[in-house]
Amino acid sequence: MFARRTDSRFTMDVIVTPAEGGTVWQLTDLLGRSMGRITASAPRQFMIYPGGHASETMAGIQQGPHASLDAALAEIERHTRGVCRRNPGEDQL
Repeated sequence: MFARRTDSRFTMDVIVTPAEGGTVWQLTDLLGRSMGRITASAPRQFMIYPGGHASETMAGIQQGPHASLDAALAEIERHTRGVCRRNPGEDQL
């Protein structure tokens, strides 16, 4: 996991990979370990479901609903103080 220390918290970068017909995005750390997923349950309803190694890191995150995928990713970035990146080779989210 790529983590940087900032003040008393760690930052974490997240790779975002589309899956399951454009309604689910898998979240992984830079070592490929699962950090959960984002699911679009309805228009303008994107939910963050932390999992795996991110359960503790994302404790207290605003899971949603978020109005867009970008808003959900911004919440992850704000909470982890890291960067959400598209999986290399993926053209669109």
